[in-house]
Amino acid sequence: MKLAATLRGTTFRFADLKEVLAKANEEKSGDKLAGVAAATATERVAAKLVLSEVTLQELRDNPAVPYDDDAVTRLIQDDLNLPIYEGVKHWTVAKLREHVLDDAVKGDDLLRLSRGLTSEMIAASAKLMSNLYLVVAARKIRVVVHCNNTLGLPGRLSSRLQPNHPSDDVDGILASLKEGVSFGVGDAVFGINPVTNNP
Repeated sequence: MKLAATLRGTTFRFADLKEVLAKANEEKSGDKLAGVAAATATERVAAKLVLSEVTLQELRDNPAVPYDDDAVTRLIQDDLNLPIYEGVKHWTVAKLREHVLDDAVKGDDLLRLSRGLTSEMIAASAKLMSNLYLVVAARKIRVVVHCNNTLGLPGRLSSRLQPNHPSDDVDGILASLKEGVSFGVGDAVFGINPVTNNP
């Protein structure tokens, strides 16, 4: 597996797929704080280039968290639809991205395909997409949810406001909710995740 790319005369080498996945991420303050972000935009592009050539089988064989160490990884791997996976395991991440964005591929096709993919495969493909491409891809699959109202219907704009505050300050949380509602984006669901686990 190739874990290096040369851009503008500089060769970027990555230790493993986990580092490639982290550095291919768009810039995020959390990644910087964790020390896993690409140091420069050029390094990020190099990581995306390397990631685009990785096969789905290589991603399955090298999960971000080792199979023996993590129950979630075991569940995902053991629940994989093997006939579907076998049909696409030779694809590169770039080919998966192009398949997802293909106008001829519909939501039902993607839902079927998803049963043969691991989380790393899906995340890797998303890392190669711009925000616009993510919207195009996400639009193909309808996710309709019901609570006190219904979200996800065609032709409706909805939002989920999920304010967080470092000290669970009620005024801070309320200010975030009011700001979100002020955008007037249609139906809204509020989700409040406390910092502490004290109800």
